[in-house]
Amino acid sequence: MSSPGSLGHSGQDHGGTGSVEPVPAVAFNNITKTFGAVTACDGVDLSVHRGRIHGVLGENGAGKSTLMKMLIGLVLPDSGSIAIDGTTQHIQSPLAAASLGIGMVHQHFSLVDALTVWENVALGEAGKLDPDAVRNRIGDIADQYGLMIDPDAQVGSLSAGLRQRVEIIKCLRRDPNIVIFDEPTSVLTPDESVQLFESLRHVVAAEGRAVVLVSHKLDEVLHATDDITIMRQGKVVDRLEAATADAPTLARGMVGREVSLRSERAALGVLDVSADPSDSAAKPSNPNDSAPVLRIQNATARGIGGVALLDDLSIELRAGEIVGVAGVEGNGQRELGDLLSSLLSLQSGTVSIDGVQVPDGKSGAMARAGIGVIPEDRHDSGIVLDMSLAENLVLVDQSAVARRGFIDGSALRDFAEKMIDEFAIQCSGPDAPMWSLSGGNQQRVVLARELSQQPKVLVAAQPTRGLDVGAIEYMGQRLEAAAEAGVAVLLISSELEEILDLAHRIVVMNSGRIVGEVDRADANLESLGLMMGGANA
Repeated sequence: MSSPGSLGHSGQDHGGTGSVEPVPAVAFNNITKTFGAVTACDGVDLSVHRGRIHGVLGENGAGKSTLMKMLIGLVLPDSGSIAIDGTTQHIQSPLAAASLGIGMVHQHFSLVDALTVWENVALGEAGKLDPDAVRNRIGDIADQYGLMIDPDAQVGSLSAGLRQRVEIIKCLRRDPNIVIFDEPTSVLTPDESVQLFESLRHVVAAEGRAVVLVSHKLDEVLHATDDITIMRQGKVVDRLEAATADAPTLARGMVGREVSLRSERAALGVLDVSADPSDSAAKPSNPNDSAPVLRIQNATARGIGGVALLDDLSIELRAGEIVGVAGVEGNGQRELGDLLSSLLSLQSGTVSIDGVQVPDGKSGAMARAGIGVIPEDRHDSGIVLDMSLAENLVLVDQSAVARRGFIDGSALRDFAEKMIDEFAIQCSGPDAPMWSLSGGNQQRVVLARELSQQPKVLVAAQPTRGLDVGAIEYMGQRLEAAAEAGVAVLLISSELEEILDLAHRIVVMNSGRIVGEVDRADANLESLGLMMGGANA
């Protein structure tokens, strides 16, 4: 760790005790950035001070990530300036940012699957490579920040939560004195998030570092930050201190209107579960007793070395019900989604739709049988960033816009415009590249594509990961509407409050098995927690 004295570049009183206002570590001055017809940042002024954690809140597409990418040199501003410790800097690349002591933990992973953890952490380092020194440094950071990881594990074999740890360690290894965290805890457990920010707060105070936290989690921002800036539609709409803020104020500032109690609670990460079945907030059990639409029986799949990915798993879904799959991440949830996406083959067991067995592991078979999937990582298996919005809408099935084996451009455009309108996708038009859309709007494209296929079953895997309070509200409403229209919805989520808010019935996974099932009206945290730990119901 660097010494406190080495970080005080401005020569001012960074503790704030002097009569002169300390020079900000980072000052955005009238920053504007447009992408075609879309203004991502519109005259943004924002200051970040040393010794403090600064939260930046906003809906998906509010401009907060674009602003941070300008600080790290990934995007260049159209106008305005950025000052580091009082000196205007032209940051034209991540290397230039790194030379100024700026580091960023990105929301979406930038790791090489084929390499080990330590190799990914060392990637891009100058000078002679010392593997043992890198491993030791990983261990030191892991101990300090509660981010335990095996340095020799292959990144491609890690869960999303463990990959996020690698991203954070990769950034912190370079010892930056200005650190940007873009949704760093989306795939961390609550305990991991708490320890991370407790450690950060200590380092920030002791060493005069400046930290920016971009997050959609209101409770996280309220408890982890000192200052809060709220952005909406590319502009700063409010600045306040965390000590005087509350969740409803932040939620209203983000979306410009009141939001439902449920979606606000989901954004907060607050659990509100009553064991009383008469509680009006509880989701009633689905009364439908018809034959299952989806039936998975005794599904077993094994990975490298014979490790059980799915272990004799059985589950049924009926039309019109939402079944929530709860569990600590890494217990087979991703593999369950992969099975229903035709990405995983079974050693034994069957998958049936309306009583008809569907071949597992055969490309497109599940989709043709009527299963739509919102994958847990849209960038990994949900969208193609370099293709247009319209093209992404027909990735699964082009038949509706094809004529004699070729895609009809006019039909494709008409279909895309219909989906843009129906799902309120904010974009510059059907030809907009997917990379130009915010995360929330990318997720709407995935949702629109899957629902446009009129599926019998909709698998929603981590559907609100990384989304803001308004987008969470929208996604929940869409899943409920799909169920009301007769779709059987399988909700796979690490957000227990999301499952408790939406599901009629809850099943719990542990080590690739279903270890318990409970109606939502009968759910309580104690029993769910025991099942998530592996105890049978």
